[in-house]
Parts: sequence; structure tokens; C-alpha cells
Amino acid sequence: MKTTELRQKDVAGLQTEVKALQKAHFGLRMQKATQQLNNTATLRSARRDIARAKTILVEKQSADTSAK
Repeated sequence: MKTTELRQKDVAGLQTEVKALQKAHFGLRMQKATQQLNNTATLRSARRDIARAKTILVEKQSADTSAK
């Protein structure tokens, strides 16, 4: 997911996105453990997507608290 798409979401939307990405990453890890994952590069991209979403989430949360 691109950063422009993530920045359009609100805090609740970002939190659900992070949970969905973490669930998908867990599934990929289980596929790797059972030798069913063909493209291991998807693990790296999933980790980076999670980090990207968490970074934007923290930015939005800090902007909300500083605005109050």
C-alpha cells in the first residue's frame, strides 16, 4: 500500500490496516515454516508495509495530541 493511500485514512482506519497487515504477515510466516511459500520476498515487503503504516499512525497520533 502506498503512503498516499495510508495518509488519507484516519487513526482508526490505520489501526485496522496495521492489524490486517500483521495478520497477513503471520500467514506468510506460517507458509514459510511449512515450506509452502514460494516467494520469500513477500515477507520483506509485508514487514515494510507494517512499518510504513505504523509510522504514519504515530505521526497522526502525535499531530492529534499536539493539536489539543
